[in-house]
Amino acid sequence: MILSLVVLAGFESSLGSTVAAPAIFVDVPITQTESLEDGETTERADSTATAEVLVDSLANQATNEGEQIAVTAKLPQQISKFDTLMKRVGAESGHDWRFVSAIAYCESRFTEGLVSRCGATGLMQVMPIVARHFKVPVSHLHNTETNVRLACRLLTEFEKTLGIPESTPEYDRLSIILASYNAGLGHVQDARRLAKADGANPNSWAVVSNYLKLKANPAYYNRSEVKAGRFGGSRETLSFVELAMSKYAHYCQIAW
Repeated sequence: MILSLVVLAGFESSLGSTVAAPAIFVDVPITQTESLEDGETTERADSTATAEVLVDSLANQATNEGEQIAVTAKLPQQISKFDTLMKRVGAESGHDWRFVSAIAYCESRFTEGLVSRCGATGLMQVMPIVARHFKVPVSHLHNTETNVRLACRLLTEFEKTLGIPESTPEYDRLSIILASYNAGLGHVQDARRLAKADGANPNSWAVVSNYLKLKANPAYYNRSEVKAGRFGGSRETLSFVELAMSKYAHYCQIAW
């Protein structure tokens, strides 16, 4: 036998505001025979009984000011301690903050002071050449907000330069942008030009990723369509794109 309890509680949103929680049904097993206060018993029918009960014992747990209860409610989870920053910069730049967070995870595991051997810096592993391109002092790459803003400006520039049609599936569009972030726009554009010349779809990630691999072959990187030369980093780039897209899909499920 199952007794369904309804818990009425408020909960605090991820943005700090308190919103009303819907009535939440909690299924609790009960015995066929229950004792009443006067010592009498009542036989329960075999069918499931549904009762709407305010559970005082749970509500009383909210003893601290501002503490709320949520039972089995789906609440947004924190991705990282940089969520507030990611949301603000993402909204200002037109990029999904969870997508930017996925890149940060892949690039640095959310480590602010990380500097790679090639000079990629900070949360988003922004290269000094990117700072100079946007006329920002290289030393400012160590500032986390500047680092994220530069990464978002780069994503915007990639999107404009790639000129991927709006009809392109989101998975393909974002994967090609991620490949540009990791491998460099020049290599990705080479792959797309090769694909187009061969009659393949330059807006398909499956096609573009294949041509990125082929760019390690002189039969391909010596073709006239190629402007950025040989590319030997396809394995890293494909792994990066796969992980970032997987993280993005996961973040979309747990955070909003």
